[in-house]
Amino acid sequence: AGLSLTEAQGLAFHHNWDLIAARSDVDAATAQRIIAREFPNPTLSLGTSKLNVDGQPNSTTMGNGLWERSYDTVIAINQLIEIGGKRRSRQASSNAGLRGAEARLADARRLLDQGVAQAYVAVLLAERDQQILNESAASLRKEAQIAAIRQKAGDISASDQSQIEIAASRLELDAQTAEANARTARIQLEILLGEKEPRGTVKLSEELEALTDFAGDPAAERIAMDQRADLAAAEAAKAKAQADIRLQKALRVPDPTISFQYEHAPAGAPNSIGVGISFPLPLWNRNHGNIAAAEAAAEQAAAQAGKVRAQIVGDIATARSAFESAQLRWRRYREELLPKSLQVRETIAFAYERGGAALLDLLAAQRNYNEVRLATAQAAADSASAAAALRAALLSFSKPASR
Repeated sequence: AGLSLTEAQGLAFHHNWDLIAARSDVDAATAQRIIAREFPNPTLSLGTSKLNVDGQPNSTTMGNGLWERSYDTVIAINQLIEIGGKRRSRQASSNAGLRGAEARLADARRLLDQGVAQAYVAVLLAERDQQILNESAASLRKEAQIAAIRQKAGDISASDQSQIEIAASRLELDAQTAEANARTARIQLEILLGEKEPRGTVKLSEELEALTDFAGDPAAERIAMDQRADLAAAEAAKAKAQADIRLQKALRVPDPTISFQYEHAPAGAPNSIGVGISFPLPLWNRNHGNIAAAEAAAEQAAAQAGKVRAQIVGDIATARSAFESAQLRWRRYREELLPKSLQVRETIAFAYERGGAALLDLLAAQRNYNEVRLATAQAAADSASAAAALRAALLSFSKPASR
C-alpha cells in the first residue's frame, strides 16, 4: 500500500551506504580492542655453531652421530614482558575507541533518521503541489466550459474564454513540473534508503499533516544535553586521548625480554640450560615527542567535547524555535487564510457563472486560492521538517553495555 516513515527509516538503517561505512568503523574499533588484549608472542631461535670446516674430525667420545658430534646447538625462547601499565593503558584506549565508534554510529543513525524524514516530507510536499495544481487546472477547465456556453450566448467575448483556457493550460504545465519535482524527490529518498537502482517509484503511505506534530518530553532536553550521541563520541575521544597520554608515558619504561635457553655441546658438558634478561637502555630517547603529541591531542579532544556540548544547546534551541514558528505559520494558514481564500474563490466563481463578476476577478481569486493552498502545504512541510529536526536534536544515546 505504501511505505510509512518508520518503515523508510528502518530500511535506511539496514541499507544506507553511509551507515554501512559507519558500521565498518565499529568493526575496526572492535578489532583494535582485540589487538590490545592480546599478549606479545614469544620468539623461538635455533642455532648451531662450531662446525669444523678445516678437515678436522667432529666426532667426540660419545660417537660420530649428528647428535654426538662437537657441534654447539642452542635452542632459546624469548618472551617480551610489558610493564609500567602499558597493556592497561592500551586496553583503555581501545575501549574508548570502541565506545566512540559506537557513538558515532548512533549519531549517524540520528542524522540519517532526520534526513530520511525530511526527504519523506519533500516527496509528500511535491506530490501535494502536483495535486493542488491539477485540481486548480480542472477547476478552471470547468469554468472554461461554462465560459464557452456564455460566449455562444453572447454574454462574454471570445478573449475572455481564451484567457480562462490559457490560465488552465498554465496550471497544467505547472502540474507537470511539480510531477517531475516529485519524481526527483522520490529518487533522493530512494538513495537514502540504499536503493541500488533509484528510479523514483517508491510509494508513500502517510499524509503530510500527520507528520507535523511533536509531543516532546519536557525532560528530553536536559537528557540530550548530557547523553546525545555526538557528545558521547566526543567524550569517548577525550577519554581515549587521556589513555594515550598514559600509554606514551608508560613507554618510557623499558620492557624486559626474558630468555630461556637449552644448549647441547657434546664436548665437555653435553647439555646445559640458561636464563637471561635483556632490555633497552633509555639513554637517548625518553619518548618526549610522542608524549607532547598525545598531550596536544588530548587538549584538542577536550576543546572539541566542549564545542559539541555548546552545539547541542544551540541545536536544541534552534530546532525548538523553528518548530514553534513553523507550527504557528501552518496553523494560521490552515485555520484562517485557507478557508477565507476558498470562500472568496467559490463566491466569485458562483457570481461569474451567473454574470455577476468579471473575468479578472475570477482569475485573481483562483490565483490567490492556488497560492494559499501551495503556501499551506509548504507550511505543513516546514512544520514536519522542523519536527524531525527537533526530534533528532533531543534524541539521547543509550550507551552499550560494557563488554
